[in-house]
Parts: sequence; structure tokens; C-alpha cells
Amino acid sequence: MARVKLQITRRTFLKSAAAGAGGVALTAMLPQPGMAAAPPPITVSTPWYRRGEIKTTYNVCDMCPWRCGIVVKTVDGVVQKIDGNPKDPKSRGMLCARGQGGVSFMYDPDRLQAPMLRTGRRGEGKFKEVTWTEALDETADKLAAIRDKYGPESVAIFGHTGGDYWFADYFAQAFGTPNAAKPSSSLCTSPREEAAKLTYGLAIGGHEPVDWDGINCIVLIGSHIGEDARNTVMQDFSNAWARGAKVIVVDPRFSSVAAKADYWLPIKPGTDTALVLAWLNVLISENRYDADYVAQWTEGFDQLAAHVKEYTPEWAAAITDLDAELIRTTARVMAENLPKAAIIPGRNVTWYGNDTQRMRAIYMVNALLGAYGREGGFYFSKAPYIEEYPHPPFLVAGSSGGCSAEPGEEAETLPLGPTGKARADGARDTFLRGATAMQELIEPMITGKPYPIKALIIYGCNALNSIPNTARTIEAFKKLDFILVVDVLPQEHVAWADVVMPEATILERYDDLWTVAHKTPYIAMREPAVEAMYDTKPAWWMVRELGLRLGMENYFKWETAEEFVNTRLVSIGSSLDKMRAEEGVLIQKGKPYLADFGTSSPFTSHSQKIEFYAHELALAGLDPIPVYEPVAEPPQGYFRLLFGRNPVHTFAKTQNTPLLNELISENEVWLNAQSAVDRGIQDGQRVWLENLDGVVSLPVKVKVTQRIRPDAVYMVHGFGQEAPGLTNANGKGASDNKLTTRYKLDPISGGAGMRINFVRINTQFDEEA
Repeated sequence: MARVKLQITRRTFLKSAAAGAGGVALTAMLPQPGMAAAPPPITVSTPWYRRGEIKTTYNVCDMCPWRCGIVVKTVDGVVQKIDGNPKDPKSRGMLCARGQGGVSFMYDPDRLQAPMLRTGRRGEGKFKEVTWTEALDETADKLAAIRDKYGPESVAIFGHTGGDYWFADYFAQAFGTPNAAKPSSSLCTSPREEAAKLTYGLAIGGHEPVDWDGINCIVLIGSHIGEDARNTVMQDFSNAWARGAKVIVVDPRFSSVAAKADYWLPIKPGTDTALVLAWLNVLISENRYDADYVAQWTEGFDQLAAHVKEYTPEWAAAITDLDAELIRTTARVMAENLPKAAIIPGRNVTWYGNDTQRMRAIYMVNALLGAYGREGGFYFSKAPYIEEYPHPPFLVAGSSGGCSAEPGEEAETLPLGPTGKARADGARDTFLRGATAMQELIEPMITGKPYPIKALIIYGCNALNSIPNTARTIEAFKKLDFILVVDVLPQEHVAWADVVMPEATILERYDDLWTVAHKTPYIAMREPAVEAMYDTKPAWWMVRELGLRLGMENYFKWETAEEFVNTRLVSIGSSLDKMRAEEGVLIQKGKPYLADFGTSSPFTSHSQKIEFYAHELALAGLDPIPVYEPVAEPPQGYFRLLFGRNPVHTFAKTQNTPLLNELISENEVWLNAQSAVDRGIQDGQRVWLENLDGVVSLPVKVKVTQRIRPDAVYMVHGFGQEAPGLTNANGKGASDNKLTTRYKLDPISGGAGMRINFVRINTQFDEEA
């Protein structure tokens, strides 16, 4: 099979690495003579620490999706330290390595420093610096021409990070395109959200509502607590574990949290639903469920009981490679601790294309344990009350469908654009319920069906390291009439832009309020600690300037973000000054437990109960109760490719951050020790991974270990970037995303099941092949 080469050949890459960054075209994005310089105090010879009066500002961290409240300390216009905000319900005065790296992220010398227009072929990375007026005029002219010819829905917007609201939500809805998307939905959490809404009517939202203070039995299926570094969860899990909570971990890899477990179940990848069905069987057949809770708060129990009767632990053992007695024992341990026991819903759950049903099965176990709305189980999140900034009705209602959607938020029908066209990704058509499928927006860019997408705005989203099938994404980029990229760093996708707009970091800007659905709903503020470096601007400013040029001035009556935020705060009798006096956080009262609702139900399903039998799925010809669906096995000589996170880096965002790069500069591929012996591979040896479609990775180190099954390999996501403008990250490690050329679409949520890819290990690689 011919090997597939992506943007540059391996020989070209190796030559450019040897010659330095100056050997490739992308260096046009590096700081050039004449670019605006950093403030004078930031030089190589000047120490970063300062002595003097400390200025304190309040902010919300943007180094990972968890968004912890932070306190920023600045001396003489130079940020010295970031700490967790003690008043913030999530950070509680603590911060992880990623958050601590926020200072280094801002002062990264590789930052984009001025607006640029493309001068070479798309993908070459050749640009010239221009003024903001030129960049904005060029962008507005192109968007207006495309809108007038093809309709506003022909513009798609990809967003990520904490500022994506301005482009992927506010601008998209005012402009009139329904085609905005975030990887946090169909490439991460959409199966768990749609499963939750199908089962009990409430979305989970961005933060899992686990009542950690009282939980006595924690069950994790593929969740890497301690490696994905969600600050609050790490604190809460550690406290629960220290006081003796039982921990059950299901994972083909002996992860960091598996090392803390009372029971580790090294399951065969792809068989998790069989295990959960067997747990349901044990809980029901042995009468180990909360009968009173089930009678009061659930519907369809008799149908569930009949359905799972055949799914015995012995049946599941033959499928999962687990001992039947271990399956039975772990179900009993959960039951012994009900209602303070729960399977915690993971975040990245887009695995095999049948993920919504797996998540529904998980929620059914939790329901049998009586966990929802009970202390030690799951509390009910409530969004804080605050009014939006006054504006005319948006041309498109709804949001881009990221995991920031508030719990309980539900749309019976998807919004249409002003021309009456629905989303181009097949939402509510090729898949039943999902609000968005980012990966499915690639096809209309190439084929023009169901209608053409002609322009793309990418905000803070590394599209080439998040959307599966990178080659297909590049093909789409080549077809587009216009691409705008807004980013802080010269990531890979920047090379494909027609216009590049450099963004100020969170430490350099005001922003909209961060409203958090939580056990105690709260609102957090974001304010600048220092003036913006170089010729960079905040996203709200870019959106407003574009809106004024595009005839959307009625949506942009405000002049500054401060005015925007203060107007919103008036609705709750507050202001930015009052928030500063409250240490940057306003906390409201929630209704976390069933007892807080009196005789009414907090569940918003059709029956206002937890529904084991989904009539909606039955009407659509889908299984109303989950069944086990086998997944493809690795071919001879191949391994299933698994991927995850580490506690230092976030996706593909932080690998270039100097401080964090010093801690972990590249990833490794985990290989079972016996598999390594069979292939003569040594620990630390560099190899190339090749998938079934002939795509070959950059060279990557092997970690030989007993901590993974012999039928799979594992690597941390986000490495293997081919971006010469990234001094620290370029060419370091291997990209799991570029090896993920195949995915299976979840028919319910639209999630992209990506753990269906297989790789083999090459100890040699012919660069000319």
C-alpha cells in the first residue's frame, strides 16, 4: 500500500529540522523586522521577577476547558504569578501545571504578533504584515461577497477555548449561519449529553455534577483522573479516596487512577457496553438496587429487567476478557454503597460509534443505584441568573453545541438560518439528536452537498489536530474561497489562512462573563493584568469591527467589553467594580438535591422521570434499550490505537509553551512488554506508526510497559505538530489525529467514534516510499 504523505514529506521535514526553522516557508509567520515588539521589560537578559507594588487582577484560566478562577499578580507591567482564586468554587485557591503555565503561554516568543494577509499558495505559510484596517476590510469584503452569493449559511465557524463565544456563538447567530461547531461536542462529549437528555431530560454540561463530598464508591470507565488534570476533580477525587471511598477503574491501560483503585478491570477495548449490561443484570437479578427510588423516579423498569436477563456476567466475561466473578463482585460493591455510588461520566466518550447507547446504559446503572439528586451521587446543576446584553433577535437561534451548554438546555428543533436552511452537517437527519457534528461540516466544503460551504472562520481551534482524517480536512481547505484564522500561535492550520488575526491572551483583555452551572451557580469575571503585547486584539473587538463592516451594527451597540459586561451585571445589581470587591466571583444559590424540589420533578424527560425505555429511539427504528454491538478487531500485526491526555498539556494548545514544554516535550507510544519482545523493540527506541490507510507518523519513542493490554497501543493526544513557527513543538512526538483517518458516526448524537483505527509499528521508514 502506498504511504500517504500529508503537508510536507518526511525528508523535507528532517532537512528543515536540521537546518533550523529558516528552511521552511512557514517562517513567514515568525516575527519579522518591523513587527511590534514586546514591552521593554521582557528581554532575554532581564530577569522576569520584579520587586515592587503588586497589582492583583481576577480572571478565568484558559489553559484547559475546566476554566478555573484565577488571581493574577503583576509588578511593573509584568505578570509574575498566577494562583487559583480561593473564592472560586472550582479552583478553591489551587491550580494545576497547565494553569501555572499561563504566564509562559502569554510570553511565548513564537506568538503571532500582527495581522497578516496570504501572499503565497494556500498552505505555504507565506504572509505579509498589514494593518488591522486592511485585515478587517479584506475579511469583511470576502464574507459579504460570499453571503450575498451563497447565503450566510455558506460560512462555517470552528471555535474552541474560552473566547469562542464571540465568533462561534454571538457572531454566527448575528451573521445568520447555523454552521458553527466546536470539537468539544461531536469529537468529545456529545454522546454523554444526548444520552443524558434521552434518559432523564437534562444535559450534563461542561462540568460533571458529581457530589464528591459524600460519594463512597467511584466507578470510572476510561476516565483518566490525574492525567487529564481537571483541577476540581483531582482535588475531590483525592479527598474521597483519602477518606476511604471504593474505587473501580475500567481501562485497558493501568492508568494513574487505576493505581489508586480497589478494583482494576483491564477490559478488552470496545466491549464496555457488555460489561455495563452485565452490571445491570447483577443489580436486578440479585435485587441489589434502590427499589423505592426506582419506583418513584423511573419508568420502564420491567422492560429493562426483561431486556438484561440474558446479559449475565458469564456472557460478558467471554466478550470483555474479564473474570465473571470480578464483574459480579464490582456490581455488588456499587450496590453496597448506594445511593452514594456512581459511574462517573467521562468527557472524551466518542469511541466506537455506538457511544450514546453505552452512556445510556451507564446512566441506567446510576438510576438503579438511586444516585441522581442524592447526596453522594449527582447533584442538579443550575445556571446562574443574569440577562444577556440587549440586542435584536438573532438571525439564528441556539448555540454551536459545545460542552458549555447549560444543563437542562434542550432544543426540540434545530435553528434554521434566515434562508430557511438547516445545518449542513446532517444534524437531525443523518443522526437523530446531536446539535452539531464538526467533522461532518468538512464534506459540504468539498462536495457542496447539501449546499456549499465557501468560507471558514477558525478561532482557537487546531483543526488539523482535532478533526479526524487530516488529509480530507486539507482537501476541504483547498476548496474554500476564504479562510480566516484567529489564534495566538502559528499552529499548523494558520498556514492555510487567507487572513490571520492575532489574538490577545486572557491576561491581556476584558471578556464576557463566565457563567457556570454548578452546585452553587456562579459568575466569574475576566479582566486584563497587562496591556496587550504586540499588535494583538481581543476576539470581542474583532467581532465588533467585522459586524460594523457587515451591516450588523444593531448587534454591536456597545463600544467596549467593559460596557458590555457592566450592562449585563446591572440585571443582578452588580458591576465590574463590585465584582472586584467580591474577589472576581459572584455566587448564587442552587437546588442540588431532589429534596429541594418538593413535590415537583427536576427531570425534564417526557415522563419527568428517568426513562429506561426510550420511545423516541424506538420510533426512529433504533434500540430503545442498549444492546451490545461488537466492534472490529485489529488485523494481524496491528494494534488498536488508543489516546488520552496528560496533566501538563491541553490538546495541541500548550506543547510550545516554554515552561510546560520543559516538563514534557514529546509523547510516547505505550507498547505491551510481550508485544515489544515479540518484535524486538526496546524501551525508548524510536519507531514509526502506520495505519491501515498508509498514513505514517513522525518518529516517536516507545514506552515498553506491562501497563497496557497486548492488543492496543496508547499515546497522549496533541503532539506531532508540523508547524515550523512553533520553536518548541515542531516535529516533537507523533500525532494520533493524523493516524485517525477513519471514524464511525454515532446515529444518535453525531459523535465521531475514533477508536476504530489500527496501527502497526515500523522500526524503519523509507522516506522516499
